[in-house]
Amino acid sequence: MSNPPEAAADSSPGDTGVDAVVDADAALNAVENQLSLLWRRGRSISNQLSREVHPDVEPAAYGLLTVIRKQGPIRLTDLASSIGVGKPSVSRQIAFLEGLGLVSKEADPLDGRAQAIRLTPEGEERMHQVQDARREVFRKRLAQWPAQDLQALATYMAKLNATYERDGFPRDEHA
Repeated sequence: MSNPPEAAADSSPGDTGVDAVVDADAALNAVENQLSLLWRRGRSISNQLSREVHPDVEPAAYGLLTVIRKQGPIRLTDLASSIGVGKPSVSRQIAFLEGLGLVSKEADPLDGRAQAIRLTPEGEERMHQVQDARREVFRKRLAQWPAQDLQALATYMAKLNATYERDGFPRDEHA
């Protein structure tokens, strides 16, 4: 059973025992609600951004382009692992993106049998334009936040993301 959000306001910070459990439950519910809202909005924004890259690009493919842009040439297995999706799904998306001229495959210099995927100059230019515009909107939205609040948010988000590594999600070295 979940507690109403008001439950957190009814107790003092020094509470222990049952009140502390209620506070923790209320706080977790608040975090869950806020994260759900953020994820829904993020999906909506990804949908918009993917269409700005190319009218036929789906949000999932936009996510792949983002990883490829950030990490540089990447093997298909590493790309699939980095987003937690199966290799066949990623392979289909990459073939589609290759058909649009946004990515290309080349022999992996470390293993000639494998292929590395990279953005084409066209893909790089489109992603550059879209991501620069996205960053500018983000900066405008957070412009009024004090730097210490932004740093605290980044710290807490990194801490949250690190908890998922215990579940087998890869550590994002490029974050």
